[in-house]
Amino acid sequence: MVEVLGTSWPVFIGITVMLMGFASGMTGQAVAKTWQPMWQIVPYAMLLGCADRFLTWGLFDGELLSLSGYVVDTLVLMAIGGLVYRLTLARNMVNQYPWMYERAGPLGWREKT
Repeated sequence: MVEVLGTSWPVFIGITVMLMGFASGMTGQAVAKTWQPMWQIVPYAMLLGCADRFLTWGLFDGELLSLSGYVVDTLVLMAIGGLVYRLTLARNMVNQYPWMYERAGPLGWREKT
């Protein structure tokens, strides 16, 4: 699995999921709060994936130019950013338009009947 991630599991969990995942979540929240489209998370996640690879290499001697590691890191960051984006957008829709929408689960909303 080290060949795919370009680093060990503890480093992947610590750097990618926790540290950069937090940054990706905050990015998703910022994109949703400014009412921007979801696709804008993609370039931000790609940049965060580069920063993730750099931190993994610089701090833990991981592979800097691991293509598979970059792809896995970036996909995880896109997923976290997309999830937080959708959570924030659903909350914003219901809070900003309470006469029009109601919650339909944590990720969605529906028109009031």
